[in-house]
Amino acid sequence: MWGTSIIGFGSYHYKYASGHEGDTCLVGFSPRKANITVYLTAGVVEACTKTMDLGKFKSGKGCLYINKLEDINIPVLMEVVKKSNEIAIERHGGQ
Repeated sequence: MWGTSIIGFGSYHYKYASGHEGDTCLVGFSPRKANITVYLTAGVVEACTKTMDLGKFKSGKGCLYINKLEDINIPVLMEVVKKSNEIAIERHGGQ
């Protein structure tokens, strides 16, 4: 668990130019009231090379917002998560 509501997998240490640093998960998800949120460390734009095939979703800088699983192409989502992990591990290391 990462915080009180994020189920996360893997971990990495980050440090910003401002000096702020911490640890977070490589990928995570949270079943929220409004939607299912998938957290992607590498960011959505870089990881979603097949967004048109993914299905119906909204996105933020590092999140996918999915209303219901039936809206998503699960094999494509798996590819997006895998790509995000590969990018994050290449950049930050990870466990």
